[in-house]
Amino acid sequence: MLAAGQGTRMRSRRPKVLHALAGRTMLGWVLAALSEGGVERTVAVLGHGADEVAETLPEGVAVAIQAEQLGTGHATAIGLDALDEGATTVVVACGDTPLLEGGTIAELLATHARSGDRATMVTAVLPDGGAYGRVIRDAAGGVARVVEARDADPEELAVGEVNAGLYAFDRVALADAIGRVGSDNDQGEVYLPDVLPLLGGGVGALTAAPEVILGVNNRIDLAACEDVLRARIRARLMISGVTLTDPAGVYIDAGVEVGPDTVLHPGTHLRGATSVGGECEIGPDTVVADSEIGEGCRVVASHVHDSRLAAGSQVGPFAYLRPGADLAPGARVGTFVEVKNATLGPGAKVPHLSYVGDAEVGEGTNIGAGNITANYDGFRKHRTTIGARVKTGSDCVFVAPVTVGDDAMTAAGSIITKDVPAGALGIARAYQDNKEGFTQRAAERAAKAGREGAK
Repeated sequence: MLAAGQGTRMRSRRPKVLHALAGRTMLGWVLAALSEGGVERTVAVLGHGADEVAETLPEGVAVAIQAEQLGTGHATAIGLDALDEGATTVVVACGDTPLLEGGTIAELLATHARSGDRATMVTAVLPDGGAYGRVIRDAAGGVARVVEARDADPEELAVGEVNAGLYAFDRVALADAIGRVGSDNDQGEVYLPDVLPLLGGGVGALTAAPEVILGVNNRIDLAACEDVLRARIRARLMISGVTLTDPAGVYIDAGVEVGPDTVLHPGTHLRGATSVGGECEIGPDTVVADSEIGEGCRVVASHVHDSRLAAGSQVGPFAYLRPGADLAPGARVGTFVEVKNATLGPGAKVPHLSYVGDAEVGEGTNIGAGNITANYDGFRKHRTTIGARVKTGSDCVFVAPVTVGDDAMTAAGSIITKDVPAGALGIARAYQDNKEGFTQRAAERAAKAGREGAK
């Protein structure tokens, strides 16, 4: 896999192949396609940002360094030297072609194995070949050579069949030919396609859909490829039984799993390592990242990150579940509620306007409006434990560490700093003292002050 280029047109400090599309890097998409297509061992030829790129590679992918970028042929020779001797068929792919699919790789390998040719390449037919290399056929219909666009004459530029940059080679023939390729071209580089006439045997071609050849050179290309990838993901899910009420308005990362009969509404973003069970309703306007959502859950206009919702849970609208939020079956988090590193027991409810952080809330408990678990003392985090079937009043603050026992209650407006025993009512608020006639006396004082000030 050739991934040594700098990608200057991306205008980025990040190596081009590490730019992400639909939750996976460019490099990640190509590696997935190679693996799914039956490639057994992979060598990544790296150059610009090699250390940063190497850190992202999965276990088992070898690295070869192209210290000086002298062309695709030069990079292929470096990769070939790093490949173990057991490989007899070599696939060469580019790391900036994220639309490559495993099925195309498998078909390329099968076609190559049947043909007996020294090489099989993937091509596509375009109305305008643009900057792609043109595939020039011989009289028998085989591939004679590939001419880069900048080196082509007008007749060659008129050819619509272009090189996709994906090949299967006989290893021995490739190793022999690649050392004989020169660099007499417009860029002064060693082009990989120049090995084709030197292989000493036939070169076949597999014509694929035009989108297979789309590479990424700039941010416009990146967005265009991401649109294709997201459309593929959406199609796969709809075929598996998921309803998308407005498919183009739903954004789903690679690797996300969604169960049948779940409905995804517009503005829904499912990111990272997220799984959603069957018969759920997600959205509109919801972001779920790296979270597990069980069967029959409903999440509306909310953000859920690194959290777990058991079956039948409900969240939103306008809720924020931060890392470590864990909702048991039937729990509910309502409007303008934030939950962080906290567990809500079965059927527990936090209906509105509350913050529950570093806490355990028991089964069937109802947290009143405007409640806060004060979990941070300025130096350390502390936990709050609220038992089962507790009913807390509105505008209560639980100053952690503190425990409220089962079946207890707290009075509205209380600041709970001490444990509340099971079955007790906790009241912690200032005594109310009504000053009769206060507003009238205050008004009279203000009027008198005004008259004196005017003198």
